[in-house]
Amino acid sequence: MTNNWNRKDQHIHFAEMQYQSNSSNGLDGIRFIHQSFAEIKTEDVKLNTRLDSLKLDYPFFINAMTGGSDKARIINENLAIVARETNLAMAVGSVSTALQSPELNDSFKIVRKMNPNGLIFSNLGAHHSLENAKRAVDLLEANALQIHVNTPQELVMPEGDRDFTNWLKNIEIIVNELDVPVFVKEVGFGMSKETIRRLLDLGVNVIDVAGRGGTNFIHIENERREEKEFDYLLNWGQTTAESLLEAHFYRKQADFVASGGIKNPLHMLAAFGLGAKAVGISGEFLHMILTEGNEASIKKIERWKNELRALMTMIGSSSISDIENKPIILSSELTNWCHQRHIDFKHR
Repeated sequence: MTNNWNRKDQHIHFAEMQYQSNSSNGLDGIRFIHQSFAEIKTEDVKLNTRLDSLKLDYPFFINAMTGGSDKARIINENLAIVARETNLAMAVGSVSTALQSPELNDSFKIVRKMNPNGLIFSNLGAHHSLENAKRAVDLLEANALQIHVNTPQELVMPEGDRDFTNWLKNIEIIVNELDVPVFVKEVGFGMSKETIRRLLDLGVNVIDVAGRGGTNFIHIENERREEKEFDYLLNWGQTTAESLLEAHFYRKQADFVASGGIKNPLHMLAAFGLGAKAVGISGEFLHMILTEGNEASIKKIERWKNELRALMTMIGSSSISDIENKPIILSSELTNWCHQRHIDFKHR
C-alpha cells in the first residue's frame, strides 16, 4: 500500500471492504423467550435513554468513524445531516490529526456546522493530555468526549504507538477535570471485567465495550503493512456479546454502550437485554452513506425506530431500561464463556 495515500482514507476504504464480512458479534446467540401476551401498547413504548448526564431521544447513535481528509470531510458532512434529520447523537473519529494539523479542522467542524443543535461527541486516543482533551471538545463544541483505547491497532499499525504506560493516568485526569461527560471506548476488540473494573476505579461513568464483530482494525492496519504478517490475529478480542457479559456484574455502576457489528434492531434489543443503555453503530452507517445516500439512510433509520418499538412491544417492554429484565437464553457458546470466566449470569 502506497504511503502517500492518506491513512484516514485508507481506513475508510478498508472498513467499507470489510462490510460484507461474516464475523459474528455474538448477539445472535441471545434469544428472548416469546410471551404470547405483551400487555402494552406500541404507542406507549419510549426509546429515550441516558448516558451519564446526557439525554438521548433514541438509544442508538452514529459512532466514531472518521475525519482528517477531504473525503472524510464529505462523509462527516453527510453523517451530520443524517444525524440532524433523525435526531441521533453522533461521534466523530479521532481528532488528533486536527490538533496536529489545524488545516484539517474543517473535516471535523463540519459536523457541528451541519448539526448545530445536536448531541456531538468528540474523540481522542488515551495517550493524549488534558489540554488536548479540552481542545478536542472545544473544536466541536462537543457534548461529550470519547477516549478510545486501541492497543492491538497501534501495535499492528506500522507507524503506531509503542508506549502505553500513561493511558490509565491520562484517563483519570481527563475524567476528573473535563467539564463534559467522558466515555471510554474500545475500537472493536471488546472489554474484560478486569478492564471495566479499572475504568470504574478511575471514575469512568460511560463505557463502550466495542466488541469484535464489526470493523476490524487489526485487519485494516495489517492490510497497510507490506508483508501483511499479522493475519493470524484477525479473531483477537471479545465479541460484543462476550463483552457485555463481562460487564454484567458492573451494569449498575456505569452506563454501558454496545458497539461492534450492530446491523439491525434485533441486535440492539439483544444488547439492551444484556444491560446496554445505548448502541453505537459505525460500519452499517458508513455503508449506508456510501452506497444508499442521505435520503435512503434517513428513511432506514426511521424504519429502525419503528421496528425497535415493535420488538419492544413484542417482549412487553415500554422502556429501554426494562429490557434487561425480560427472560433470555444464551447460546451454549456464551454459556460456556460465562462458566469459564466465572460470570454469574442467570438465565432469566
